[in-house]
Amino acid sequence: MASTLRDLLIQRAARLQDRPALTAPDWGTLSYARLRNRAEGVAFGLLAEPHPTAGWFSSTGTPWDWMAELAVAASGLAWDPAGMPVPPEILGGSRFNLDAGRGLYHAREQTVAEDTPFAAGLAHGEFMTRLRRLNRILEWDHESAVELPLARLGEPPLRAALWSLLYAGGHAILQSLPVWNPTPFEELWLPER
Repeated sequence: MASTLRDLLIQRAARLQDRPALTAPDWGTLSYARLRNRAEGVAFGLLAEPHPTAGWFSSTGTPWDWMAELAVAASGLAWDPAGMPVPPEILGGSRFNLDAGRGLYHAREQTVAEDTPFAAGLAHGEFMTRLRRLNRILEWDHESAVELPLARLGEPPLRAALWSLLYAGGHAILQSLPVWNPTPFEELWLPER
């Protein structure tokens, strides 16, 4: 069982290779294998950059924001809304899939652990525990296909839904939606009471 967000991405891609992971405008449908490749391409670009002390963030309003968040987590870096914006060249541009970051990414396999900080004061292990709890409630699995509003991509509840679908091995469908209920996901990022 995956104990870190990095392991989660790698395991889902290995087990669910050709199953749909993400559908988004202008991208079509990415399989789990292609989702991992795209996230790791962003990670290679990020790791070739100097690391900001406040962490990374992406708010383009496109699916690249989700790839950036996956890449940051898989790299063992910090995700922070007050952090450094991921350069557009890394998000599918000239610094995407940069060989200079490839070895650095693979070297992190031994250093990304349950106690590695990720976001909102949460380490990988604690975030995985919360995803496990949430998915027991949601009952999502690899057959789940959930439509999510692309326009709300930067909001914590929607990001929590994306993480929950990754955890479950489900299919996230980003599109224009007039109505979405974020209630089940609102507490994922909050401190424990």
